[in-house]
Amino acid sequence: MGKGREKEIIICICGMAGSGKSTVARRIAEHYGLKYCSGGDALKAIAMERGYNAQEQGWWESEEGIQFLKERMENPDFDKMVDEKLIEMAGEGGVVLDSWTMPWLLDRGFKVWLEASEEIRAKRVASRDGLPIEEAIKMIKEKEQRTKAIYERLYGFMLGEDMEPFDLIIDVNLLDADEVFQILRMAIDNLVIRGKQRDPHSQVASNLT
Repeated sequence: MGKGREKEIIICICGMAGSGKSTVARRIAEHYGLKYCSGGDALKAIAMERGYNAQEQGWWESEEGIQFLKERMENPDFDKMVDEKLIEMAGEGGVVLDSWTMPWLLDRGFKVWLEASEEIRAKRVASRDGLPIEEAIKMIKEKEQRTKAIYERLYGFMLGEDMEPFDLIIDVNLLDADEVFQILRMAIDNLVIRGKQRDPHSQVASNLT
């Protein structure tokens, strides 16, 4: 990447819980020498300030995480505060944003959606957090129902349903973390770094055979 070129780059990576967005966002940031900013981590920091024990892996799918979601539904200032900070970080450039809102709130940047079925995502969350698959499905459904309601009320978009902002949709159902990283890296090299012409809202299929 040319000197100073990285400062122009804004990459937004989005996907529902268990899609692998945080994992690949961190790897992409490290690979290109960009800052990594997570909306979820920022919200966790606010939760901890309010007395929640939000440090454990899989906290969002826990009873405490759901309780904080209820609190966010009653007080939208938490989300607005985080989103304002992420917009500020995007303005500085050279950043990978792991966020559920930035694809809709930013008018620039390369925006990626990772598509995965509820079953696949639940299996990944269950494996990650040591949960029975039935409990993982229940937690994911409740979390996503409340999260969608928060963003629809605040900004008017439907998370997971409105794909209009995205430049690239990757079906990750049959892909492991390394394969998702390699596909996204190639897309960024060609569409962002080299700036090749692309069809908007292109989709990368998961079937590699």
